[in-house]
Amino acid sequence: MESILNSTKQILGQGADDHGFDVDIVMHINSVFSILNQLGIGPVEGLFITDATTEWSAFLADDVLLNATKTYVYLRVRMLFDPPTTSYHITAMEKQIAEIEWRLNVYREGLLHPIVEVV
Repeated sequence: MESILNSTKQILGQGADDHGFDVDIVMHINSVFSILNQLGIGPVEGLFITDATTEWSAFLADDVLLNATKTYVYLRVRMLFDPPTTSYHITAMEKQIAEIEWRLNVYREGLLHPIVEVV
């Protein structure tokens, strides 16, 4: 299983054994989960992590269509924890965040249509 904290730390360039910034990263992850909850994504009661024991399955359940939330969490946490130094990079990340939010909203609103196989 995949720890939310450890996978986020890994993509931020932090080792799983490096606990120096855990408090900061956990705080930012929980802020992003609050945003996702307000968007109607994830568990109805929300999700709050305190350490590396909480896994993505607690947020995603078995819904593979919500895997984009992993990237969304990373992008949001990165913007809070270690924002890029160039305006170009910031703009690119903001556009990615906006696109994923839009796609998650489309999914939540049930606007996705199943693929129909033509026989």
